[in-house]
Amino acid sequence: MAKNPLLEIREHGQSVWQDYIRRKQTLSGELEKLIAEDGLRGQTSNPTYFEKAIAGSNDYDDALKALVQQGKDVDSIYEALAVEDIQAATDLFRPVYDSLQGADGFVSLEVSPELAHDTQATIEQARHLFAAVDRPNVMIKVPGTPASIPAIEQLISEGININVTLLFSLEAYEQAANAYIAGLERYADGNGDLSRLASVASFFLSRVDTMVDRKLETLIRETEGSAAKAEMESLLGKTAVAQAKLAYARFKSLFGSPRFQALKEKGARVQRPLWASTGAKNPNYSDVMYIEPLIGPDTVNTVPPATMDAFRDHGLVAATLEKGLEEAQATLAALAEFGIDMDEVTDQLLDDGVSLFANSFRELMACISAQRTAILAPAG
Repeated sequence: MAKNPLLEIREHGQSVWQDYIRRKQTLSGELEKLIAEDGLRGQTSNPTYFEKAIAGSNDYDDALKALVQQGKDVDSIYEALAVEDIQAATDLFRPVYDSLQGADGFVSLEVSPELAHDTQATIEQARHLFAAVDRPNVMIKVPGTPASIPAIEQLISEGININVTLLFSLEAYEQAANAYIAGLERYADGNGDLSRLASVASFFLSRVDTMVDRKLETLIRETEGSAAKAEMESLLGKTAVAQAKLAYARFKSLFGSPRFQALKEKGARVQRPLWASTGAKNPNYSDVMYIEPLIGPDTVNTVPPATMDAFRDHGLVAATLEKGLEEAQATLAALAEFGIDMDEVTDQLLDDGVSLFANSFRELMACISAQRTAILAPAG
């Protein structure tokens, strides 16, 4: 019988998480089946998924009605629904967490994207959500914005598991990793149990290629020389994987340092790079293009359901993450030569990512508000 690639990938030290959450999947036994049969080791949520789940289904109607009748306001209703979903999912992953002594089995819940530029409010809400979920295998998602980097250090120093999300640049990735290490040092100084603290750094992929490809396609149309055109065409769909490979090289350097080794001796875990935004957006590209080239130790790949199905069906598993590093460096160098400024690209992607999630969050709150109003309206 052929091996399941989703199980085989674990032999290379990589965990597969699901980039999706929905109450129906959790309660129907579907999520439990993915954990048992595909070796799923975690799950991530975001405001867009909650907006689609709550506004786009009737899964939550009874719970929402009960909360309205209890006199809850819109914010409290959202939080109650989200926390309940995360608790149900963390409970399903708890055997994974326990069997791996806290190394995996996490479910992520995001702070409000409207707080992305407010350090103190991010800290306060992350503390609140961590306490509200009240499960050791919850991770609180905090965006990798400049304002959130100090929040990440503070939260880690308090023993709160953090998923640093919306990382697009190598510089932001390094800042997130250093914030984690600094937080661990402070937690250790306060006699915290480092072995029970975990973090991932979510490095986004497909959105990078979408934006860079658009810039390349404009250059290709404007370029007359066939050799230059051919070189530009050869770069299409290559940027995100190249950046991820370089990020992993930085990960190895940072977490192989004497500074981290001192923490490791006290039980600290590395902050695993997590490959996010891994559904290929261009139909001309392979549907597993953000999984196959990025398989390596101490990493997570969080995949949407369709991508998980594709990889289960035809994914090829090999130790690929540390191969092609020179080619990755050459790809970014070539982009710079053609005038594509990756700092500009990643800054824009971060702004867009925060805006996208903030818009989803506002739409979700408007939906809950409308349903609350309808429930409270007098009959007849």
